[in-house]
Amino acid sequence: MSETAEKLKEAQRRIGTLAKASPDLFGGFARVSKVATTAGSFTAAQKELMAVAIAVSKGCEDCILYHLDAALKHGAKEAELVEALDVAIEMGGGPAVMYGAKALEIMRALQ
Repeated sequence: MSETAEKLKEAQRRIGTLAKASPDLFGGFARVSKVATTAGSFTAAQKELMAVAIAVSKGCEDCILYHLDAALKHGAKEAELVEALDVAIEMGGGPAVMYGAKALEIMRALQ
C-alpha cells in the first residue's frame, strides 16, 4: 500500500472513530454530505472537485485525500482537478499553492 493510500486509510479511521463517539452528530453530517455530493446540475465528480478546491483553500490535507478519492471514483480527470486548483489558488493565495501542489501529488498517487 502506498504512503498516500495509508494516509487516506488513517483519515478514514479517524472519521470512523468520531462517528462512533458521536453517532447523532455524524449521522446528520453524513446526510448533509450525501445531499451535497449527489449529482444534480453538477456531476458527482465535479462536486467532489469543488470540495477539493475548498479543502485546498482551507488547508485541510485529510479533506483533500478524502474528496480526491471520491472524485476519482466518480471519474474525475487530472485536467479537471487542475482547473479546480486554479480557482482555489485564486481564492486562497500562497498557502493554496502549497496545498494545491499536494492535491495534484495526491491525485497522481491515488490513480
